[in-house]
Amino acid sequence: MDLNLPNYIEITKNTEQYIDSFLAENSYSTIFILVDENTKEKCLPIIRESVKKAISIEIKSGEEHKTLETCGHIWQAFTNANADRNALLINLGGGVIGDMGGFCASTYKRGIDFINIPTTLLSQVDASVGGKLGIDFNGLKNHIGLFKLPKKVIIDPVFLDTLPLNQKTSGFAEMLKHGFIKDSRHLKELAQLDIETTEWLPFIAKSVAIKNAIVTADPLEKNERKYLNFGHTIGHAVETYFLNNNLPMLHGEAVAIGMITEAYLSQQKLGLSNEETIDLIKITDTYFKKRLIPTIGMEEILSNLDQDKKNINSEIQAVLLSEIGKAQHSVEITKKEVKEALAFYNAK
Repeated sequence: MDLNLPNYIEITKNTEQYIDSFLAENSYSTIFILVDENTKEKCLPIIRESVKKAISIEIKSGEEHKTLETCGHIWQAFTNANADRNALLINLGGGVIGDMGGFCASTYKRGIDFINIPTTLLSQVDASVGGKLGIDFNGLKNHIGLFKLPKKVIIDPVFLDTLPLNQKTSGFAEMLKHGFIKDSRHLKELAQLDIETTEWLPFIAKSVAIKNAIVTADPLEKNERKYLNFGHTIGHAVETYFLNNNLPMLHGEAVAIGMITEAYLSQQKLGLSNEETIDLIKITDTYFKKRLIPTIGMEEILSNLDQDKKNINSEIQAVLLSEIGKAQHSVEITKKEVKEALAFYNAK
């Protein structure tokens, strides 16, 4: 099947070959590779020979380190090496490293090249495509950022062997989202998968193709690209609450809560059928354990909605479904409705 992927995305089982080819075709004055303690230990050895001349920059893993302070560490490493505008940054890691590394590369001396080698399922099917870069600011997720495509994205399922099950499941939420908003057939295939034993490459390729088609049609998120925010309006608000209160929550867990609550609102506001609402909840519940929303945190979660990037004139905008595989963006929702949806989630 021709997936019509852009030439900057390579889906392969031979990452080193693509790194070697890219570096042979491009001449860089200095090469850096950005890692955290996990990718340094588990992923860097996989490509060690291809990047042996690169200067390593190590940061701490986790969303809580996706900050201006960490950016300062990265920019200082560039500066210490006297990097010029012909330098290259290789981002080896998940969404945090890809987002923040790309942001730092794009702003250092008004921009140096970067390539992404995503090592988590989440980053391979989501953050790897579309050129969204950014960091968190004062506890607000992806509050500062820009759009800039990497020179190359190399996606290799070999890195998924380094992940615990919960990290794979987190990324799977974004794959389910692609099916919910755009492709019911892809969704049916995904709903049959065993996350621990799946041969990932064809499913990753299909999800990347779905996202790429959407972002190619709307690169700056004015219209159709907003569909990719299904589950994220409420999901980000929940995720921010949990993270700010030192309660561990993976992005995919938050998106799962967001998709269920936004499916509830889809039924109320766009007429998503009861049968399809139940199907969506059943599929999502198969892979994600319930995380009760604390009553004490409800007002903080609702307050977080005020900072959602899709808001227009202080109105909260969400992506809802009229049917599985068909989304509608820029649907106005109220905090009262969100509170009802979260109560529905807690009670289900």
